[in-house]
Amino acid sequence: MSQHFSDKGRRSFLKKTALGSMALGGLFNLSFEDTIAQTTAGVRRTSAPSDLRITDMRYAVVQNVGRTAILRIDTNQGIYGLGEVRDGADERYALMLKSRILGQNPCNVEMIFKIIRQFGGPSRQAGGVCGVEMALWDLCGKAYNIPCWQLLGGRYRDKIRLYADTPEAKSPADQQKLIKFRLEDQGYTWLKMDIGIEEIKDIPGTLVNADFWGPRLAQWEGGYMSYANTEHPFTQIQITDKGFEEMAKIVENVRSMVGYDIPLSTDHYGHFDLNNGIRLGKALEKYRLAWMEDIVSWELTDQWKSITDALDTPTLTGEDIYLLKNFKPLIDIHAIDIIHPDIATSGGLLETKRIGDYAEEHGIAMAMHQAGTPVSFMANVHCAAATQNFLALEHHSIDVPWWESLVKTTDGRALITKGYANVPLSAPGLGIELNDEVVKQHLTAKDKSYFAPTSEWDDVRSHDRIYS
Repeated sequence: MSQHFSDKGRRSFLKKTALGSMALGGLFNLSFEDTIAQTTAGVRRTSAPSDLRITDMRYAVVQNVGRTAILRIDTNQGIYGLGEVRDGADERYALMLKSRILGQNPCNVEMIFKIIRQFGGPSRQAGGVCGVEMALWDLCGKAYNIPCWQLLGGRYRDKIRLYADTPEAKSPADQQKLIKFRLEDQGYTWLKMDIGIEEIKDIPGTLVNADFWGPRLAQWEGGYMSYANTEHPFTQIQITDKGFEEMAKIVENVRSMVGYDIPLSTDHYGHFDLNNGIRLGKALEKYRLAWMEDIVSWELTDQWKSITDALDTPTLTGEDIYLLKNFKPLIDIHAIDIIHPDIATSGGLLETKRIGDYAEEHGIAMAMHQAGTPVSFMANVHCAAATQNFLALEHHSIDVPWWESLVKTTDGRALITKGYANVPLSAPGLGIELNDEVVKQHLTAKDKSYFAPTSEWDDVRSHDRIYS
């Protein structure tokens, strides 16, 4: 039982559910704890769901993909739920929601989601809403003593296929080592690689107009209005025939290493327009890529439709899209072949299940983006188990030796076995608890607090209605 289920909470709960007006008879000489052990040996130690109330929300920030905030939502009955703000996002996206959910029954997940939904937005702006939603499902599963996938309608599969993110390497030999580790040592059956203009920019004659932009286009750098942080087709950088040949060589090198039995996806191309995107797609078609990801920004529905119609290679986007209503324009006109929600942005477990189901009705498959800790990883696993058109889930931290040890499974299963995540078949909620000592070892340097009180976020200070 979790260390956060306090002695006081346990005692109060068990008295209520097990003792009541019980005649203890021959057990009078036992201590309270021994009496409980004897009289409740066959009792499921779940809570009374109708009486559950949210009493607190706290956080801890792990140094994972920059920074990732893990949330803990506590209740009046001692059980708690774990969620996660998306990688690279601010925990205050979640903390501002605390005052809106205190006193609510966490099992009313959809209702609470509708209360806080207005505070989400594209990409990491949705991190707070989604992290809270994850924690509510974890709580609800624990309260009813069933896995989250069961709350979503049941499961289609017992294990979840993972695709291994494979970063760029300094040389073909280094790339070979990364790939060998993933395929042979770890047993992954699906890879994704970066293939961008950053890899050819130092080769003369491969790019037009790239020198003008220089380092200002390095991904995730610069201020809010830097071209590196905005929709990016507006540079007039073009790729020459030689450039396409060099990029094709990179893909051919990887394909020769992995063969054609392994699906190979690509991502992170650089800052150029749909015309160059189409030309690149055609240059790579003979390598039968599983998909080309985020060639242009997700909002550009018409451009996605043009790219998809022009290419035989499947197209994919979605990791920065919030809510089903924002996926619908892409799905309705089949502007992409595969959707790619990140559960820490798309709206959490139930909304992502709805997104997958809507795509399925339109003949579109769903892969899932994930770059967080094992907390959001497991939220993805439950959603993937419950969604029929699921293909594969990203694992972004394969090369981080301590990543899996951040949590321990509550049913003793391995988190990952040979490239597949194991679905918890009976463990309630998400099926994990934090390994406190390991998490504490990997807290971000700027915030070493560990689920410290957050009472400054308790009060509602605005009227949030968004309509008149």
